[in-house]
Amino acid sequence: MTREHQGTNRERSEYYGALQDIVNALYAPFGDMDPTIAEAIGATVRRLDVVVAAEAADLPEELYRIVTLLPPGDYTRARLCTQLNSAIAGHAWGQVYGTVE
Repeated sequence: MTREHQGTNRERSEYYGALQDIVNALYAPFGDMDPTIAEAIGATVRRLDVVVAAEAADLPEELYRIVTLLPPGDYTRARLCTQLNSAIAGHAWGQVYGTVE
């Protein structure tokens, strides 16, 4: 397995914020709606949507692996961010790739 990232885990990657961009794009149809209202009306995305968006963004293997760690199901924005941040923190890649909110 080759690693695309070189350096320490303190240096930002050129892909820093890429997962945040994907999350923002997936929830763009819901705009700046209050998250509790968005959740109440069913503002969710499927795991498959997230995986396809990650493939389309041509993420490095490490970030793509983070996305594929998501369990199957529907995700509110808060739940998706929690799942992604948990995997990012578990791999100590927060400073390299950034977290999502």
